[in-house]
Amino acid sequence: MKKYYLITILTLLNFFSYSQEKYRITYDQLKEYEGIYEYLNNAKLKIAVSPKDTIIYAIINESKYTLMPIKKDLFTDMTKNEVRFFRNKKNNIVGYYYTNKDTLNLLSKKVKFPKEMWYPRLNTTSNYTYVYQHPKNDNDGLMTGNLDNTGLDIALLSEMMQKIIDGTYPNVHSVLIIKDGKLVFEEYFYEHHKNKLHELRSATKSFISALTGIAIDKGYIKSKNEKVLPYFSEYTFKNNTDAKKQITIENLLTNQSGLDCDTYNPKAIGNESIMAYEKDWIQYSLDLPMNDSAGGIGQYCSSNPIILGRIIEKATKMSLPEFAKQTLFKDIGIKYFDWHFKPDPSSGETFCQLNLRSRDMAKFGLLFLNNGLWNGKQVIPKEWVEQSFAKHSVVSGLDYGYLWWTKYLDANGVRYYGKLAQGNGGQKIYIFKELNLVTIITAGHYNMQSSSNELNAKYILPAFNKK
Repeated sequence: MKKYYLITILTLLNFFSYSQEKYRITYDQLKEYEGIYEYLNNAKLKIAVSPKDTIIYAIINESKYTLMPIKKDLFTDMTKNEVRFFRNKKNNIVGYYYTNKDTLNLLSKKVKFPKEMWYPRLNTTSNYTYVYQHPKNDNDGLMTGNLDNTGLDIALLSEMMQKIIDGTYPNVHSVLIIKDGKLVFEEYFYEHHKNKLHELRSATKSFISALTGIAIDKGYIKSKNEKVLPYFSEYTFKNNTDAKKQITIENLLTNQSGLDCDTYNPKAIGNESIMAYEKDWIQYSLDLPMNDSAGGIGQYCSSNPIILGRIIEKATKMSLPEFAKQTLFKDIGIKYFDWHFKPDPSSGETFCQLNLRSRDMAKFGLLFLNNGLWNGKQVIPKEWVEQSFAKHSVVSGLDYGYLWWTKYLDANGVRYYGKLAQGNGGQKIYIFKELNLVTIITAGHYNMQSSSNELNAKYILPAFNKK
């Protein structure tokens, strides 16, 4: 009886263990799914397979998302949504179902993926050794220098480079460091390079904050205390309570609008994923009910900067990208950018985000480090920079300014406080005022934990610990 009981237990354990194993599929089998497909809102999606790690990716614009194989023709994305491929009578892949609702067809099998997109650096060997080279002066308005007398630790930076290149830290796209006003470290990986635009995701919000300060300084907007709803007199909004009428421009900047749209609250009525395909994002956002008074609790709500960007457009009678081009970008020498700011379904996959070179992200960080001053010109009022960095609310447990975060990193037991513009995937502009330091990291860790903070905490900041 005991022997039979033991055999039964072992059988169940083996069955359970087997059932928990991941579905295994070869590289050649995965290649069958590669191609260009339809996607939501008339967009296109590419399916690619990495020869480096045999992982299948869905690529939307510049973003890569892993798909996990469950069984034949069935995958799940990183948010557990099902992606089920279907075949024709000849057993060829001809499309996929997304979340069992949308039927999306294969458009073309003719697609090539550059080898550079899969490897941090091509033609490196197992005994690769990093050799530092100081950034070149490109006459783009950014001064460059070397690591001498910066306090930065070349040994730590070399270790960081080794680990990015050997895959310990995958999908890091660029690392730049400005110390004492000069770009002293600049490295790119995979298919990224210094002239390639990179999506900023929510780091775009900090640019909208800067443009708000400029619009107020130039007199387009009277005050940060102006009420929001009068800017949209052509609309009729739902839930138009007295509380909603109290929302100010400053409430949008501090994520204290009171609108029920907290991204981190699954019970919130407003949701950026729903908003993405609404005909009019302004209507959708300002139709939402209030779940708090304006100026109350901080709630991370993507509607707030979208509304703010539209207010700037109305006040200046220019598109937001054009206003940026004529002011902020012109003054600090940003010539190359891509910014589709259209709060409607045409931005459903880009969320009105800004795309910049990493060097231009660095300029923006340096501008704020220097209190809005660039080459002797006050581009942004000093007072606006100070207010942007000051604590106005607490959002997701972190001090929050005007669409800027205050965040600390611990480096070998020493705590460093910085101001941060950040976006999904690991897009980070860190400003450490006390160190006269700006770090820029871009990456492709979409919808997952990014290594950006760890790279700062382990390889950059420890150089400044007291010996």
